[in-house]
Amino acid sequence: MFTAAEEFFELFERENDAVGALAARRRWVRAEIEATGTYVHTTAELVFGARVAWRNSARCIGRLYWKSLRVRDFRAIRGSAAVADRCVDHLRFATNGGRVRPTISVFAADSIDRRGPRIWNEQLIRYAGYRTEDGGVLGDPRYLEFTEAVRALGWRPPEQPGAFDVLPLVIDTEEEGTRWFELPSAVVHEVELTHPDLPWFAELGLRWHTVPAISNMSLVIGGVEYAAAPFNGWYMGTEIGARNLADQDRYAMLPEVARRMGLDTSHEQTLWKDRALVELNRAVLHSYAQADATITDHHTESERFLTHLAREEKAGRSCPADWSWIVPPVSGGLTPVFHRYYDTEQLWPNFVLGDEAASRGTQGAPARPPRRPETADDGVFSMFGLPLAAN
Repeated sequence: MFTAAEEFFELFERENDAVGALAARRRWVRAEIEATGTYVHTTAELVFGARVAWRNSARCIGRLYWKSLRVRDFRAIRGSAAVADRCVDHLRFATNGGRVRPTISVFAADSIDRRGPRIWNEQLIRYAGYRTEDGGVLGDPRYLEFTEAVRALGWRPPEQPGAFDVLPLVIDTEEEGTRWFELPSAVVHEVELTHPDLPWFAELGLRWHTVPAISNMSLVIGGVEYAAAPFNGWYMGTEIGARNLADQDRYAMLPEVARRMGLDTSHEQTLWKDRALVELNRAVLHSYAQADATITDHHTESERFLTHLAREEKAGRSCPADWSWIVPPVSGGLTPVFHRYYDTEQLWPNFVLGDEAASRGTQGAPARPPRRPETADDGVFSMFGLPLAAN
């Protein structure tokens, strides 16, 4: 902890033109660590650390705007209903009517005598998956086990389950154990997918949400780990069109798109998958543009990443990047990010995904009972005027 804290304050001083100015603060932090095993960041330290964590995220291509990240400090929030309420407001704020704002909401870190909250969900908005009688899947296969886990907690799907049923938020706190909260439909901003040239595409009934808010990764700043810190940028079209809707273990829409296009799917050399994939991605970009919802294409974002890389090099900083994540899943060789090598070191602050959190995000976990008797919870009705169904 001492070493991580010292390295963070050296970085903070260097990038804020304050070298040597925080000597008293550093002595205070050292004493705090010696007394409690941890320390508390100031608001300025938290904001700086969260933004730099995004800057250091090797798997993210969209880091050009790291300085624009809105940081919301909710470290004083502990109750599960209050955490869920702030997550609801995170979605409202980040969605911004479709003009998505990069945002992070930071909740309490673990202390020596108290565990901070956890959010089970992989993202704040994800879709349920249901096993059908014929052995198939309705909805998102990635969340089959998660859906079963939240049903075991008491959540019930709609009377007529669909392919895009929004899963509840699952919040785990030391005091209240595991509870689930229905997301109000008003903050789940979705885009129905159509195609600029294929009128039948709308008949597929596809849609996707506008805010990709990752919620099971920990934010680590100067040795302090914030296990609940949901954050979002905006979508690159291929995340939806080439992965979520196209992957075999997700919605697997390519065969149906190809069939409706009249493509020859009898063998691979017709490149039917490639042709269907391009049209699926065109539909995503077209639909988000029609809905005035923020999205970017993989060619534009690749150019932006090289701009970010050049700025970091000019500033004398290393810019770690994971090639396998930075190169888009469509037309990778046509993008400039394909044709180069990258630094691979892990820098701090950063976001990390632990094995337990990764498992919870897709499979759920056994429910934890509360550590104290249940009390009346006035958080069931949101302070923002939206009812939160809680259990």
